[in-house]
Amino acid sequence: MPLHCRPRSAWASRRSSAVLLDGRDPLVVEQAARQLAAGELLAFPTETVYGLGARADDDAAVARIFGAKGRPADHPLIVHVAQPDDALAFAADLSPRAQRLIQAFWPGPMTIIVQRAAGVAGAAAGGHATLGLRCPSHPVAQSLLAACRRLGVPGVAAPSANRFGRVSPTRAAHVLAEFGQAINVLDGGDCALGIESSIVDCSGAKAVLLRPGVLTRERIEAALGEALHDPDASATPAPGTLGAHYAPQARLRIMSGMMLETALRMLGPQPLRLAVYSRSMPAGAAPGLIHQRMPLRPEAAAHELFATLREFDSRGVQLIWVEEPPADAEWDGVRDRLQRAAAS
Repeated sequence: MPLHCRPRSAWASRRSSAVLLDGRDPLVVEQAARQLAAGELLAFPTETVYGLGARADDDAAVARIFGAKGRPADHPLIVHVAQPDDALAFAADLSPRAQRLIQAFWPGPMTIIVQRAAGVAGAAAGGHATLGLRCPSHPVAQSLLAACRRLGVPGVAAPSANRFGRVSPTRAAHVLAEFGQAINVLDGGDCALGIESSIVDCSGAKAVLLRPGVLTRERIEAALGEALHDPDASATPAPGTLGAHYAPQARLRIMSGMMLETALRMLGPQPLRLAVYSRSMPAGAAPGLIHQRMPLRPEAAAHELFATLREFDSRGVQLIWVEEPPADAEWDGVRDRLQRAAAS
């Protein structure tokens, strides 16, 4: 059974192996903050996905994130802060554009890319001159970051708590499945949103949407008062923007509804190690086929997407066929994650 650590003595006695920690307990959260302040790693929930955190101002601690994930050291991380003012510890400047996004969406699923302050968070930035900053809204993340702030930790660098390139975790159990006994996990329940934050580059002369999320392009542009630009070959390096990412163990393919129906009819009667994620299920599908119905609303699909892919993997499928999401802008975040997963 999971261990819920409460007294300080129990925490100390379990330090040699990973513990599932109760994020509802203020004492546990305080101890988790002390762990981060000491340079150790900790997985914690946000409203998007679970993050694997280290204090952002300690390059040696941040290096442990890259080692645990198997992540290239030049692929930057996002620094999470307790409140908007804390961004000033990491940013050389907060442009009016960045300030408008902060005012509109913090705390929440919005990461802004800014010019990094000299001599700060070099490892978290992957050695780049820019840095991603976010203020999460999850109550456990808020409590943890506030406790860190009281201990003199200005921010926590945290990519998703999974092996590099794999499916992001939206439950504490997903993190344990990734890292086993290696990482303590602060449990805050299922993540409400289920896909990572939107990323907007505010470091240059124009606002660039580097990664879509649950916040629609329309909402972001309304907050900015200007149009967003798409990334090009000179785009600023940012987390989660590689062509191949978020991949399950099974091979994933995206199909139109018509292609999916045709392919299923051609399978024949033999049982398959195949899972289908679609908004409808054609009649006469092959025996042994695993089917999960995709929600009709994009926010519901985003919430369950990564958990669904992990469930398919746990059932040993070799192929995952996904019906392509609608072309509506509200589906951009889900479509982005699926396209990157398929590219892997």
